[in-house]
Amino acid sequence: MSSTLSRSALLDRLAIGLSGLCLVHCVASAVLVAVLASAGGILVDHRIHEVGLIIAMVLGAAGLGSGVLRHGFMMPSAVGALGLGVMAGALTMPHDAGEVVYTIVGVLLVALGHDLNRRANH
Repeated sequence: MSSTLSRSALLDRLAIGLSGLCLVHCVASAVLVAVLASAGGILVDHRIHEVGLIIAMVLGAAGLGSGVLRHGFMMPSAVGALGLGVMAGALTMPHDAGEVVYTIVGVLLVALGHDLNRRANH
């Protein structure tokens, strides 16, 4: 049982780390686009965002889904799913400050969901 808990905790920590990397990416992209338009074009490529969202969805399904099965609380998964939905919605927006704000809100919600999940496991 402790092996399952440690694997789940690892998934949650990986997902929180990915959320942090996404946050850094969004802020760095916004700054680079504002300062260096040509270099910023590489970081705002839609493929990077799509791959990041796919990774976040896989980690979310694995970490949050296994948490629901283990502790039975839906709140962490609901918060995480809301965050993933906000992040997915941000992909449909033009690359501007609005997209950055929505992505950051989504990332923070996903990280909160994983933190709630981690706490519910203890």
